[in-house]
Amino acid sequence: MKLIQTLAEMQAIKHPPSAKIGFVPTMGFLHDGHLSLVAACRQACDITAVSIYVNPTQFGPNEDLSSYPRDLDRDLALLQEIGVDYVFFPNTEMMYPAPYRTWVDVDDVSSILCGASRPGHFRGVCTVVLKLVNIVKPHYMYMGEKDFQQLSILRIMLRDLNLCTEIVACPIVREADGLAKSSRNVYLKGEHRSIALCLFTALNQAKQAVSEGVIKVSDIIDAAKQSISKAGAVVDYVEIVDERDFQIPEMVDEHSRMLIAARVGNTRLIDNQKLI
Repeated sequence: MKLIQTLAEMQAIKHPPSAKIGFVPTMGFLHDGHLSLVAACRQACDITAVSIYVNPTQFGPNEDLSSYPRDLDRDLALLQEIGVDYVFFPNTEMMYPAPYRTWVDVDDVSSILCGASRPGHFRGVCTVVLKLVNIVKPHYMYMGEKDFQQLSILRIMLRDLNLCTEIVACPIVREADGLAKSSRNVYLKGEHRSIALCLFTALNQAKQAVSEGVIKVSDIIDAAKQSISKAGAVVDYVEIVDERDFQIPEMVDEHSRMLIAARVGNTRLIDNQKLI
């Protein structure tokens, strides 16, 4: 495994013309969800590259940029063990040379749900991912479905900008009790850890209701909000969308996906699940 810390060195890497290049972008503090993406990449690709970069432009002014968990030595040990070829670890001066003035916006889907709660978030995500794709030049980029809105927005960006990188979506990896794996789970202490399960519980209750014939979207959303609030979390949003275009249906069908964001203490968590 080779650790690369400069743009020039990363861009200078030469691969055989027939090699399939896979890429996993991360912000570090890796967990089993990240490692499942790396494993899927290694299985399908000839070369596996991982980036570790806490991207400041996707954090709002009152968010956790300064306290976001970091442990580079641990991350590198995990990636060495799983068999990564390259780890790209740039700094902000490289990624956003001053004066920085160029940004990527994806209209419509970026302004709802997490985009409404975190203005500018997806602009930062799209910009940094486009830059990373241009630097690494992968054929495939592996991303988890936990950030389903992000995954969908990045697919639109890659298509609209005629890039040759294809996103491979991988299933959400969960703790034994169902909590979606997240680097921010380290913030959950004491009772907050058990309260955090309310997102997964609400998703399962919604899926069960649909299986029993409840298909009116507004009724399912109201029940989920009540369940989350009763558990002690603060609802940011609960929505059911058509996963193909993020339109809001009146009734649940085979394309419906429920997405939830809620705060447990000071920790903002997200989760989602198909309902059929």
